[in-house]
Amino acid sequence: MLADATKDAIRAAYARLKDGLPGFRPRASQGKMIAEVAKALASEGGVAAIEAPTGTGKSMAYLIAGHEVARAQKKKLLIATATVALQEQLVERDIPLYLQLSGHAAKVALAKGRGRYLCPRNLAMARNSLAGSAQSSFGFDADLALWSKPPAERDKQALSKLAQAYDEGTWNGDMDAAPEPVGDLLRPLLTTSAGGCTNRKCGQFMVCPFFAARRAVDDADIIVANQDLVLADLTMPGEDDQWGGVILPRPDETLYVFDEAHHIPGKAIDRGASDVHLASTVRQLSRLGRQVHAAYSLTDKENLGKLTLDAGDAKLQELGEALEALEKEIRLGWLPDPAESEPMYRGSLGRLPEAWVEHARMLSVQTSEVQRWLAAVRRAVVEMTDGGPTQDALSRELGIALERIGKQAACWQAWAAEDPANAPPLARWVTLTGDQQLVCHASAVSAAGLLRSVLWGNASGVALTSATLSAGGNFRGYADAVGLPDDAATLSLPSPFDLAAQARLEVPAMDALPDAREEHALAISDWLAEHLDWNAGNLVLFTSRAKLDRVLQKLPIDKVRKVRAQGSLGKTQLIAEHVADVAAGKGSTLFGLASFGEGLDLPGKLCETVVITQLPFAVPTDPVGATYAEWLESRGRNPFLEVSIPEATRLLTQYCGRLIRNENDSGRIVLLDRRVVTKRYGAGMLRALPPFKRVIER
Repeated sequence: MLADATKDAIRAAYARLKDGLPGFRPRASQGKMIAEVAKALASEGGVAAIEAPTGTGKSMAYLIAGHEVARAQKKKLLIATATVALQEQLVERDIPLYLQLSGHAAKVALAKGRGRYLCPRNLAMARNSLAGSAQSSFGFDADLALWSKPPAERDKQALSKLAQAYDEGTWNGDMDAAPEPVGDLLRPLLTTSAGGCTNRKCGQFMVCPFFAARRAVDDADIIVANQDLVLADLTMPGEDDQWGGVILPRPDETLYVFDEAHHIPGKAIDRGASDVHLASTVRQLSRLGRQVHAAYSLTDKENLGKLTLDAGDAKLQELGEALEALEKEIRLGWLPDPAESEPMYRGSLGRLPEAWVEHARMLSVQTSEVQRWLAAVRRAVVEMTDGGPTQDALSRELGIALERIGKQAACWQAWAAEDPANAPPLARWVTLTGDQQLVCHASAVSAAGLLRSVLWGNASGVALTSATLSAGGNFRGYADAVGLPDDAATLSLPSPFDLAAQARLEVPAMDALPDAREEHALAISDWLAEHLDWNAGNLVLFTSRAKLDRVLQKLPIDKVRKVRAQGSLGKTQLIAEHVADVAAGKGSTLFGLASFGEGLDLPGKLCETVVITQLPFAVPTDPVGATYAEWLESRGRNPFLEVSIPEATRLLTQYCGRLIRNENDSGRIVLLDRRVVTKRYGAGMLRALPPFKRVIER
C-alpha cells in the first residue's frame, strides 16, 4: 500500500503542476489515473490497465505517480512506448517539464536498441573497404565483403561525411540524429546486431556509442525506451534464473509504465515468431563454410569446438542436405493453388504433416549442434590478439551467421514441439514466394503465455495505459490477449471533452456493403465526391491498399488533385503539405491505412471530418489469428464474438480518436459501412464508441 509520505509527495507534485502550468484545468480523469498508477506501482508485483482517452494528460499522470513511488522505493522508472514520436515527446518535453514543476532532479536516459547506434568497428571497416586496403588482403573477399553490391556515389559521400562528423566529435553516433541521410545499403554496414558485436573484446568498446548509451541507462532514474527493446530484454535469461535485466535494469528493481499499451499483444507475439527461407539458408551455409575455413586458418588451430575442420564441414553438409530433404518433402506433400497470389499451407490447430515434423526434429538437433560448434569457432576468432582486419571481419560475419542459425533453431524447435494440453497451440505454416521459394514459419498465437512468464510477477510493478484498451469498458479481450493477472486493476476513464457537443457520428444510407468490393468502392467515391467538404481538412481511412487505390481511380479528377495518399510521399512530408494547404485555405484530404488511424495528431481545422470506409476487422487469412480462432472453436468458444468484434471495436474507437484532440475541436466522423446497422453485432459496436451525437440514416 501507499505510504502516507508517498501520498503527500504525489499530492504536492500535482499541486505544483496545477500552479505551474498556465491555463491548467483540473481533470477528474487525470486525478483518478494518478491514484490508480500509484496504487499499482506501490504494490509489489502490482498491475493496472488504465484506458485514458485523449486529453486526460496521461504522461503527467504516470510521471507524477511513477516517479514519486520510484523515489520512495529507490527503484527505476521505465516508460516504454510504441512510437519514436512519443519517446521524443517524453524526453524532450514532458519529463523536463515535470521535473521543472516538481522541483526534483533526476537523471533521464533514452534507451534504444543496438541497431540505432553507429558501430565504430564497422565504420572503420567500411572506410577501409572503400580504400581497397582491407578487402584485397583477405583472399576470400567475397565472403567477408561488406558491400552486397558496389556502392553508389551518394553512399560513398555519406560514409565520408558521417566518418568526418564522428571523428570531429560533432556527431555522437546516434543513427536517429545522423548529420547525413543514411541509405538502405549503407545503414546495415554502419550498425551491428547483438550477434555481430564482440562487446568488451572489441578494440572500440570504450568509445562505442551503444555502450556509452548503456552506461547512461545504468545511471538513470527515469528511462524511456521502445516496447520492442523492453520485450527483448525481458525475454533474455538474466541472473538467478530470472528473465531480463541484461540491457535494461533488473525487472524486480524497476517500475514499468507501458504507454500505447494496445500494441503490447502484437509486439509480444512478434518476439517469438521465426521463419526459415529454405533455399537461401542452404546458400548461406555454403558461404558460412568458406568463412569457417578462414577461421581455422586464421586461428591456426586443428580443433575448434572439439571438431576438426573436416568434421565441421561434414556437419554443415548434413544440415544442408537435411534442409533440401525437407523442401523436397513439402513440395511432394503440398500442391499450392495457382490461383492464389500468395499461396500458404497452414497446419490446422498448428498441426503439420508428420513427415514434415520428423524432418523438423532432425533439423532441430542438427541446427543446435552447428550452433554450439559455430559459437566455439567465433569465440576462438574473437579472443585472438593479433588477427588484424581479417579478425574483425570474421568476428562480425560469424556472429551474424550464429544469430541467423539461432533463429532457424527456434523455428525447427517450434515445428517439432508438442503443444501443451490447455494452452493455445503454436501457429505453423509454409508460404511460397513470388519466385517459387518455400519459407517455413512458426509463431505463438497469444502473448499471454510469454508475458506471464517474463513480466507479471517478475516486475516490481506495471501500469499499462492507452486511449484504447477495452471494448466499451469491457477489458476481457485485452486481459486474455496479455494474460493479465486475476488481481490486476482495470479502469476505463471518461473523456474530459464534451464529445456529444463537439462531434457527431454519421452512418449514411448506402446500398453497397464492403463484401461487394467494386460496388462498395464506387459507393465510397460517390459519397466522398458529393458530401465531403473538399475545401477543409479531412482524413479518410481504409483497411486495405487495394480499396484505397480503387476509390482513387473512381474519384473525379478535380477531387483526386486534393488527395494526399499514404505512400505517395514520406509520412512527414505528406503531413507537412497537408498542414500547409489547410493553413492556406486550399483544403486537403489525407487517404491513409491503419497507421494513419493511430497516433496521428491533426487538431482544429487540420481534420474536421474523419471518414472510416469500413469496419477494421482483421484479415481472415492471417495464419496466427486463424490458428487462435480454431483453438477457441475447439473449446466451444466463439472467436468472432471474443476476438474479432472487440479488436475491431478498439480499432474503430482509435480511428474516431483522430477527430477531437482538444476542447475547441469539432467535426464529424462518417462511417461508410452499414454493417453497424444491418448486423446483429453492430449495435454493440456503436454502443461501445464514445458518446458522440448519432446521425444514422435509414
